[in-house]
Amino acid sequence: MTREGSVPVPNTPSISEPRLRRPAPIRSLPIGDLTVTYVPDGAVQLKPRAWLPATTDETWAAHPEYLDESGNLVASIGGLLVEHGDRALLIDAGFGPQALPDQPGNAHGAIHGGALLDNLAVIGRKPADIEAVAITHLHIDHVGWAWHPAPGSDAPAFVNAEYLVPEPEWTQRHLYYDAHEAARQILGLLEPRVRTVTDGQEIFPGVTVYATPGHTAGHAAYVIASGGRRLIAFGDALHSSIQIDHPDWSAAPDHDSTQSAAFRRQLVTDLAEPNTIGFGIHFADVQFGHVTPDGPTPTWRPLP
Repeated sequence: MTREGSVPVPNTPSISEPRLRRPAPIRSLPIGDLTVTYVPDGAVQLKPRAWLPATTDETWAAHPEYLDESGNLVASIGGLLVEHGDRALLIDAGFGPQALPDQPGNAHGAIHGGALLDNLAVIGRKPADIEAVAITHLHIDHVGWAWHPAPGSDAPAFVNAEYLVPEPEWTQRHLYYDAHEAARQILGLLEPRVRTVTDGQEIFPGVTVYATPGHTAGHAAYVIASGGRRLIAFGDALHSSIQIDHPDWSAAPDHDSTQSAAFRRQLVTDLAEPNTIGFGIHFADVQFGHVTPDGPTPTWRPLP
C-alpha cells in the first residue's frame, strides 16, 4: 500500500508492463490541500477484441503487455476517495459484494467485487465518514456499494451519504431499466438518496463536474483541483491506457461511440496540459498518470 505523494515521471517498460496485467492496490497522492486515494473493490476481465471492436488480432499481437495469462485485459474496480481535512467524498462505489462468472457472448469476462469497505478501513475511514458518493454513471460496477447494504445490516453502507448523479444520467435512467428489470430495482433503491448535479458544479471543495457523455447518455468525469494541480477522474470515458494514443477506439458498451470518441480526444488534450494528472478507474495498476506527446501520438505515463 502507498499513501504518499508521487511526482509524475515517465516509467520504464520494466516498471509499467507488469502493472498493465494486474489490478491496482490502494494508492494515494496529494492534490494541494486534498488527498486522493484509490480504494480497490475488485476487478473484471475485458475481452480485448470484443471490448474494443476496432482492434484486431494484430493489435494485440503487437501489444501483449496489456493481456493477462488468459488473454484478457485486466480492469480494476473500486472508488476514488477525496479527503479534505475531516471531510470525505467517494467517486464511484465499486461492484459490491458479488461475483459473476464469464458468460459466452459478453464483451467482459469474470467480474468480482466486495473489498471496498475493508480497504476503506485500511485507510482509516469508516463508511459513515463518507458525506457523498459522486457517481460517474449508473453502470453496475460503479454503484455496487451504493445499493448493497452494509454486511450484517439492512442499512445502506454509506449511511450518511447522498448520491450525486449527473442530471442527464439520472433523467435518462430509463435506458437502463427498459432493458433490465434488475436495473429498475437497483435504481429504485438509489432514488431516495439521489441528488442530481450539473456540468461545472462544485460538489466538494475543489471538485467539479465535467460532463463527458458518450459511454452513457449522461456520463460525467470529476475534476479535482487544488494548489495549482488538478486531477481528472474520467470514469469510463476510457477503459484502458492503450486508448490514450487511440482515442477513436470506442468500447462495445458505449451508448454513442461517435460522441464518446470526441470526448476521449478532448480528455487526451486536457490530460496533456501542465500540472494535470489523470485517474482511470479501470486502468489496471496504472490508474494515476499523465499524458506526454511523445512522438506522433500522445502517451500515457503512469505515476510510480
